[in-house]
Amino acid sequence: MAGPDEFGSDKTVIPGRGAGELIDDGLRICNNRRAVFWIGIMAAAAPSIDPSEVEKFSRIAAEWWNPKGKFGLLHVFNPVRLAWIKEQACARLGRDPLEREPLAGLRLLDIGCGGGLLSEPMARLGARVTGVDPSEKNIRSASVHAMEMGLAIDYRAATAEDLAAAGETFDVILNMEVIEHVNDPRAFTATCAAMLRPGGLMFVATLNRTLKSFALAIIGAEYVLGWLPRGTHQWEKFITPEELSGFLADSGLAVRDRAGVTFNPLKSEWRRAADMDVNYMVVGEKA
Repeated sequence: MAGPDEFGSDKTVIPGRGAGELIDDGLRICNNRRAVFWIGIMAAAAPSIDPSEVEKFSRIAAEWWNPKGKFGLLHVFNPVRLAWIKEQACARLGRDPLEREPLAGLRLLDIGCGGGLLSEPMARLGARVTGVDPSEKNIRSASVHAMEMGLAIDYRAATAEDLAAAGETFDVILNMEVIEHVNDPRAFTATCAAMLRPGGLMFVATLNRTLKSFALAIIGAEYVLGWLPRGTHQWEKFITPEELSGFLADSGLAVRDRAGVTFNPLKSEWRRAADMDVNYMVVGEKA
């Protein structure tokens, strides 16, 4: 059940709010800024891109910021995910998590940014955010919302290969719920890692390839409960923690931490957990 943005604790409970409701727990909105929108003409030609995956998410691009729409589960999932990113980034990059903008001065890449559910809170924390997605419809949706929020985010309809070829580098790379949708995850990981600066961090979130994930993330979430559109995921593309650790090591990144994320459907809450049988997150560091 991949999902994705606002902050929470290891256990995120939102009293009085229904599943999928957009949560904004005090994240700051910067004023007098505008999003940058750029179209990469080579986006669809990149080897990591599966055109069917791009088309799948392009069809529902207008749903990104609807907390009760097709991405509603992502809105509920984001507090746990963002809390972990902030915690790890501050601890490993020597930042004070109590600062107003603890990520100030860091250049951050959000790969497969979709409608900007991760990019916006990262910008509010002070990072200089570049968000890329091969779907022009997703980028348009993200750009419009960022402008409405007064956030300066460099959005581009592009791919990791485009940015790597241009020699772009970053302090932090977010690769969240993306790797299970690409053609060659090992090569994709290497391309992303090549853009990471020494000492930089890459966060990867994906789904484990287990019978439990097939039952919960596909049969349960897509076909029984309808939390995600049918066909959102292909179980054979799920990646085990061991496989992902190997991809990262081959790309020159050392795994520094990892965590599972579990969902309680009765309470409509996500929490960080040791259980990595379905959803899990990994952070790698470049030497």
